[in-house]
Amino acid sequence: MAELMKVFTNAVPIVFVRGIGGCHLALLGARANAVARSCGFRGEKGGVELDASAYDAWYETPRGRWIASRELDLVRNSLAVHAGESLLDVGCGTGYFTRGLARQRKGPVSGIDINPEWVAYATQRDDLDIDWLVGDAQALPFGDKSVDLIVSITALCFIEDERLAVSEMVRVAHRRVVLGLLNRNSLLWWQKGRRGGQGAYRGARWHTAREARALFDGLPVTNVNVSSAIWLSGGGWLARHTEGFWPAWLHGGAFLLVAADLAR
Repeated sequence: MAELMKVFTNAVPIVFVRGIGGCHLALLGARANAVARSCGFRGEKGGVELDASAYDAWYETPRGRWIASRELDLVRNSLAVHAGESLLDVGCGTGYFTRGLARQRKGPVSGIDINPEWVAYATQRDDLDIDWLVGDAQALPFGDKSVDLIVSITALCFIEDERLAVSEMVRVAHRRVVLGLLNRNSLLWWQKGRRGGQGAYRGARWHTAREARALFDGLPVTNVNVSSAIWLSGGGWLARHTEGFWPAWLHGGAFLLVAADLAR
């Protein structure tokens, strides 16, 4: 959750959410211009330019590698993939996490994002035969129960209708949905998220563990579980050596993960 990156393409305001390691695009609507101005990013005609390769390069830094590995481990454990299962990453951005998930599993993998330029970048970087698509999380171009597993890492932070996006993921999923969120009960929120957010976090949606579970209320799911990671987001010696110290039930990490199984 180190930064929020913004992108504007085809006159459609988009905000790119860099989570503590997760990177995803979400349609922001009228709030996009205000958020972009607050973060100081400028492009042609008031839009925002972002180099996808520069974004991916952040994960090659020591802090980026550690944060990404913690997030990926949490996501993999929550997915509990079975051999041959299909997986869809909603809000895949550059495809960094999509590729990370695809490398340690066997089965069809897809990534979908609303920004065609970032999907093109993800396609160019792909050496794993991933299926890349351009599309909206609020209207997924997939049939009911057509994908075994769906993951979305920090893509809900700025989606206007998060409930619609979650219901779409539940509609398409056959076995499990896993969502990565920003945790309001975390040190990072106290540092950057209060009073509407500071700098790059201004306007971001943060969730508590209870609110994360409530995203699935009224939907045909069961076994809703919450976990968290990245208690100290600086990524230094103290963060790495204390990460495993915190009790799992406390849910105080900046990266909040909620998983739900589809009801049979």
